[in-house]
Amino acid sequence: MAETKTKYNSKKIELDGHVFDSKIEAQYYEELKLQQQQEKILFFRLQPRYELQESFRKDGKLHRKIELVADFEVHHTDGSIEVVDVKGFQTETFGVKRKLFEKKYPHKLSLLTFSQIDGGWIELDDLKKARKERKKAKQLSVSY
Repeated sequence: MAETKTKYNSKKIELDGHVFDSKIEAQYYEELKLQQQQEKILFFRLQPRYELQESFRKDGKLHRKIELVADFEVHHTDGSIEVVDVKGFQTETFGVKRKLFEKKYPHKLSLLTFSQIDGGWIELDDLKKARKERKKAKQLSVSY
């Protein structure tokens, strides 16, 4: 596995001839391969692109299209499609792109991360809630 740094201080990882932006993204790729072998999912695609807004011209200036390039597109056995981005945190840009995606596409868009304490792969929003609850419980136990 070859490694190089990215702008968010993660290390790019090469695995099975694919380059992933982070170790956690490569781990999720391994998880999807396992799920596909076990027939828990039909198949998955890497780096699917979704056009969120087409390019346009205004006052002679060309405005480029806006795209979401997700990490994975997972095709489930029930026919549903889940678009997955694997991140340690949500960027402001992703928040805006999520809104545009939700308006235009019927697929589920998941922002996943890995948390050992929370049992493995978890939606980032659920992780934030779990951490908040743990912090609250800790504060209550300290105050008694």
